[in-house]
Formats: sequence, C-alpha cells, structure tokens
Amino acid sequence: MERELISFDWAIKRLLRSKANFDILEGFLSELLFDDIKILQVLESEGNKDNEKQKLNRVDLKVINSKKEIIIIEIQFASEIDYFHRILFETSKVIVEHLDKGKAYKETVKETVKVISINIVYFDLGRGEDYIYKGTTNFRGFHSNDKLELSPNQKEMLKIENIESIFPEYYILKVNRFDNNAKDSLDEWIYFLKNAKIKDSFTAKGLKKAKKEFSVLNLKEEDRIAYSKYQSNLHYEASMIFSSYGVGKMEGVKEGIEQGIERGVEQERVEGRKRIENIAKNLLLAKLDIEMIIQSTGLSKEEIEKLESFSNERKTR
Repeated sequence: MERELISFDWAIKRLLRSKANFDILEGFLSELLFDDIKILQVLESEGNKDNEKQKLNRVDLKVINSKKEIIIIEIQFASEIDYFHRILFETSKVIVEHLDKGKAYKETVKETVKVISINIVYFDLGRGEDYIYKGTTNFRGFHSNDKLELSPNQKEMLKIENIESIFPEYYILKVNRFDNNAKDSLDEWIYFLKNAKIKDSFTAKGLKKAKKEFSVLNLKEEDRIAYSKYQSNLHYEASMIFSSYGVGKMEGVKEGIEQGIERGVEQERVEGRKRIENIAKNLLLAKLDIEMIIQSTGLSKEEIEKLESFSNERKTR
C-alpha cells in the first residue's frame, strides 16, 4: 500500500539534517554510488542555510566510504535555465569553502578531499534519453587520444589511483524521465524521488525508514503547514513557467512579451557570465593553476589574467 509521503527535497530541508535520520540519506547515497556510505556530519556552509525563499535547495555532507576515504557530497534541487552553470558554481564554492585558508597551496594538496555533486532535477535539463547521468574529468591526448594517467610516484604520494579521483564527480538525476518501472534498488529510489511514494515491495537501503518517517500523517502540525505552503509555492512556480513558456508559445507571444523575454535572456546571460567570473576569482584565490581554471570555466587565458590583475590592483589600493 502506498501512503502519502513528503517529497525528498523538503525532507532535505527539515528532517534529514538530524542525525536520527542519517541512515535514510546514507541509504540513498550508498545505492547511487554503489558503496557503503556513512555520514560524518552536515557541513556548515552557505548552501546549508534553510531559507524558504531560496530557489536552490542544497545540503553539504561530509561522509566516509568503505575505503575509509573522506568525501564531501553536495545534494541539490533547483529549476533554473542556467543549471549547468549553477552546478559548476556551487561545486567550486564547496571546494573553496573547505580549503584550509591558513595553509599554503602546496600544503593543502594532500588534504584536498573528493567532492561529489548530486543534482536532482524536475525539469527538462539538456537533451538526453537517460534519467541518470554521471560526469567525471579525464584528459585525452590531442593527437593520440590516449588517456593521461598518474605516474607511480604520484599515486604513492597522493594515495589515489587515477586523475578522476582528484576532480569533482557529478551526478544528474532527471527524475521526470523515469518510466516508473523500478528494475533495481537504485530505481526504487528514483521512483520515490519522482512520485513521493514507496511500494511495500521496495527493498532499497533507507527506504523502509523513509516510508515511516516521511509519512505526512506523522508530521507535527507546524511542519504539515510548512510543507503545504512549500508544495503550493512549487505548484505556483510550475504554473508560471508553463504560462510564460508553454501557453505563450502555443498562442503566439506578443511583441511586448517577446521584448521582455529577450531582456530576460540577456540578463540571464550577464548573470551567468558574472557567476563564471566569480568562480574563476575563487579558484584564483585558491591558487589553482590557470590552465585548470580555463578547463573548469571555459574562460580564455587572457580573460583569467585580466581578472587576476584586477583583483591584485584592488588589494594594493
């Protein structure tokens, strides 16, 4: 029997930050990453502040895996046109926030932990047939297409096996593309993310407790009111998006609205550019190599050097 459950994104805001419910999140992460994940703590960061008006819902976690490796995982939900830029921006912030600012760059290299960005989206992000995507960083030869690997000395010094282990890892779960046919335990979690329901037959880690803890009937009165308000806001945002884009396109957008959309797109482009520049500035502050900043942001060497020069000028004033 399927009971009415609260959505996972709201649970992230209210219930899953409590140690008593860590095993639910651990179950989700273990199924997604095919590993035994244990949460050490919810990290204190800007992204973890609870704000009803905040479009981005995010939690940062410090976890340990079966190999005793420490990993920082950020889980976020949002509905933004420039979401790929947002992923890069938030991940870069996580890296910078958790660098030890009291140490030199060389001293922090060995201590830099792996960052995994898990993005749960409820809108049509990009083009693709799948509903689970994974992104990693690797380097291919320009002429030979061979994969650049770590040397034996680097493996020994850094205690890692491959270059991908250094860079952030990205997961995008496009839950609305899921066909509701759960073929394995990870699919059971995707089913819940999409429908806010858990079938009695589901056996995925964490879902049994989630079914109990996420029951709307079990919520305190104040939480029930807050959840109802949260759902109403989501429905309103969805209807506004449909009205602005879906109906507008079907009926023909008038000239004034077209101009408004053009201005909105231009503003979005400018804001996206500012975000990328801020990311580059943060990476410069973290003393990251310029070539790596080029790879991460898509900015040219000249643009990055200009940002660096501007920052240095402000410091000397």
